[in-house]
Amino acid sequence: MELPELELERIARVHVELDDALQVGPTARGVRRVVPITGGRIDGDRLRGEILPGGADWQLVHDDGSTTIDTRYTARTDDGALVYLATSGVRHGTADVLRRVAAGEAVDPREYYFRLGVRLESGDERYAWLTRTLFVASAARLVDAVAYDLYALA
Repeated sequence: MELPELELERIARVHVELDDALQVGPTARGVRRVVPITGGRIDGDRLRGEILPGGADWQLVHDDGSTTIDTRYTARTDDGALVYLATSGVRHGTADVLRRVAAGEAVDPREYYFRLGVRLESGDERYAWLTRTLFVASAARLVDAVAYDLYALA
């Protein structure tokens, strides 16, 4: 039996605008930070829309400087459908690179690892395919935003 090989189909570039992080502080699991999501855009051939304010990244920063990502937010497509997005991922790199990222410097995203699993849902039948598809992303942390390329596993 031969199983199908995995392929990636680029769906969209996602640009998530962020507010300043709220520092919850040290916990048993790491330093908890809540980063409010204030807006943004999704731009692709099959998915286009506006990210609505109100979501957040409930992240944990670990002793080694790595960050566990846990976001939930909503987008409204350009044709009026609502889409729920949730990401789960990790960002890590050398201490120097992570310090530069945290300081808001422009750092080439190839200098650190920032990958996401992305879950999308919509009650709009035109976007039912989102709920039946697995997604992954390669991301970059910008000064006041995160950008990622969203890929469907085909």
